[in-house]
Amino acid sequence: MIRVVLADDEAMIRAGIAAILGSDAGIEVVAQADDGRQAVDHVLSTRPDIAVLDIQMPVLDGLAAAEEIRRLRPQTGVVMLTTFGEDEYIEQALALGANGFLLKSGDPNELIAGIKAVADGAAFLSPKIAKRVIDHLPRKTSGARAKVANLTPKETEVLALLGSGLSNADIAVKLLIVEGTVKAHVSVIFDRLGVRNRVQAAIVAYEAGLVQSLA
Repeated sequence: MIRVVLADDEAMIRAGIAAILGSDAGIEVVAQADDGRQAVDHVLSTRPDIAVLDIQMPVLDGLAAAEEIRRLRPQTGVVMLTTFGEDEYIEQALALGANGFLLKSGDPNELIAGIKAVADGAAFLSPKIAKRVIDHLPRKTSGARAKVANLTPKETEVLALLGSGLSNADIAVKLLIVEGTVKAHVSVIFDRLGVRNRVQAAIVAYEAGLVQSLA
């Protein structure tokens, strides 16, 4: 069961998202919050697998809440949920270590898929967000290739699959190795690339030309 803390300051939207998540037998919303401070408190008290955070909330906004959660409870994956698609929010969320970024206007199935992907250890960007990342964030090809050059051939292969959105389990099946070995490779990849999570690693994979899409 994937345990989720949900935070959104609009009660109707929060109820709708909770209903969508609750429609899947494998997801349980264990706490709801209407501001970022409550969200952080709920994460610390309930220790969920995922925190779903709206960007704009009172007391503590979603970005600040994400930063605190990543610092105080790094085991909890962070998925940002917003009606906004501005590059500044995308960049800030990725820099803070968010594991996923979804639009409220997206398909409900996309929300469920994103939660499951992040819970499974993968990164998830909604297709619209992925396109904005690809189209608008600077593609630092030379720098990314220099970073990737420090990886072994197997680590490069793992990074390419990670960048394509595969979970550790999927990568293990693809490469015919055990999942524990994939986790070890991913840990080394993060260290050598100087990144904090799978989304940031996926961006490096894209910039280096290992994958064509982050969706």
